Amino acid sequence: MKLLIIEDDINLANTLARRLTKQGFQCQLAHTKEQALSIATEYAPSHVLLDMKLADDNGLALIKPLRTLLADAHIVLLTGFASIATAVEAMRKGANDYLTKPVDMLTLLRALNGAAEPNTELVVTDTQTMSAERLEWEHIQQVLHANQGNISATARQLNMHRRTLQRKLQKKPVQQ
Repeated sequence: MKLLIIEDDINLANTLARRLTKQGFQCQLAHTKEQALSIATEYAPSHVLLDMKLADDNGLALIKPLRTLLADAHIVLLTGFASIATAVEAMRKGANDYLTKPVDMLTLLRALNGAAEPNTELVVTDTQTMSAERLEWEHIQQVLHANQGNISATARQLNMHRRTLQRKLQKKPVQQ
């Protein structure tokens, strides 16, 4: 199974590729709209994992061109900005599934396999799961790093008040 992962967060894309490779996928990565279309043409993947927010581009706009290039591919839209409107639009444009971040590996595998295989065997790669607080803190750290430590820009991007963000940063949750 050939998988094209279209994700602008390079660390997340690499993590997904490593984990999905262990699940039997041959992964290629694209970080921009142009790369995605180029790789899709050359690689002809059977599956596509598409992030909705690609830097300044919108992943929703990529669904139709990808569907044209890859008529039989299974396209899963992955987003951290979920809404009913975008889910409906993604399905209308040709996505096969719509998932919100953070997503667990079993849910992702089921979506990529079309949920036709409800008893999908998951190869366990790590036994520790993060608490919701720890996961939120890790996400905040990623966004903060992407904004070169700028608290105000990070707060705007996360859609929270600057003081709230500062309080959350002071409370580093323990790894569970």
